[in-house]
Amino acid sequence: MVLPSETEERVKRRALNACQDNLRKVVDVSRKIPQLVECFASGDKENARKLFSEIKAGEEEVVKARRMVSQELAEIGAILFAREDFLRFTNLSSEIADFSEGIAYYLVEIMEHNWVVPPEIKKDILKLSLAVLDSVLKLRETMLVLNYGSQKALERAQDVEIAERIVDAQYRALAIKILSSKLDIPVLMLMRDVLQLLENSADKAEDAADVARLLSFIM
Repeated sequence: MVLPSETEERVKRRALNACQDNLRKVVDVSRKIPQLVECFASGDKENARKLFSEIKAGEEEVVKARRMVSQELAEIGAILFAREDFLRFTNLSSEIADFSEGIAYYLVEIMEHNWVVPPEIKKDILKLSLAVLDSVLKLRETMLVLNYGSQKALERAQDVEIAERIVDAQYRALAIKILSSKLDIPVLMLMRDVLQLLENSADKAEDAADVARLLSFIM
């Protein structure tokens, strides 16, 4: 509940703290994807399953945190002019955790079916997953500097854009490599889905960074 004595500055900090907590959980989930890809590359099914369970649990934590942001913003009410932007940021960044769960699921299924994926493709997927994680980490940096002026936030948001372009270039090259490979049709389709979800994750990080730009002008 917002007390009459609470100023707009205070409620903005409340909203920002809630969004940052949600994003922290998203980052925790995102960090596990390159780890799982390493298990995928080495054929370590046991640890891949373990990481998948952790990612699913982490994604559920993100869902809970997103609800907390919505509840916080509902309590703050109309006193916060930009509450819709805070909510939009959280919804966009939370989708990254949803995509991560999908990536993990498909990779584990490929392993469970013992489908063959060439080592060079596995290596490229790991490289792509690390590039995606970099975009998410740069998004976190953008949110962490919102209290330090719009210029710093704009600089960090631009870093997210650069990271997303790197992901896009790697994604396109790997998509062509996979399509021209000798993969069986089922694994080919799942690998395409994995690639798309990885790229979608970086796209959502960039979209969330655009919203962070808007928030930087009112913080």
